[in-house]
Amino acid sequence: MTALIDIQMAFDGDDNIAADIPSPEDLQRWADTVFAYLALNDQEFTARFVDRTESRTLNHQYRGKDKPTNVLSFPFESPPGIELPLLGDLVICAPVISEEAQEQNKTVRNHYAHMIVHGILHLLGYDHIDEAEARQMEALEIRVLAELGIDDPYQDDYFDH
Repeated sequence: MTALIDIQMAFDGDDNIAADIPSPEDLQRWADTVFAYLALNDQEFTARFVDRTESRTLNHQYRGKDKPTNVLSFPFESPPGIELPLLGDLVICAPVISEEAQEQNKTVRNHYAHMIVHGILHLLGYDHIDEAEARQMEALEIRVLAELGIDDPYQDDYFDH
């Protein structure tokens, strides 16, 4: 149950925010926990850490929302007949993650773990467009995060889906 992660550091802002960006070891453990829980093997994705400007641009371009967001998921779609273990890309906005953690009285590390798990599930096709899908996805996130020793991130219902 191994995740292959390409980490891209495109954030070069505030040193305190940069210091909170998860280590490759943390990213590996979080992704491996998702993959183990779902019995997946050797899946690859990119985790790109960005600033507000890049997040806002991508969020506007792909979701029609003119503001930065915590994580964007871009699933990879392979050409017909070609199977690749590539899930896609996660674009994680470091300043938004840090602010949300503070606003929600969570550790930055735990909020990053949640957003990485959340983003990976999106890459795997999970969504929260309707209430039933949201409940299924949130329940899975809660179970995976519990495996990591992290409390239910929805217990105070701060998360903006």
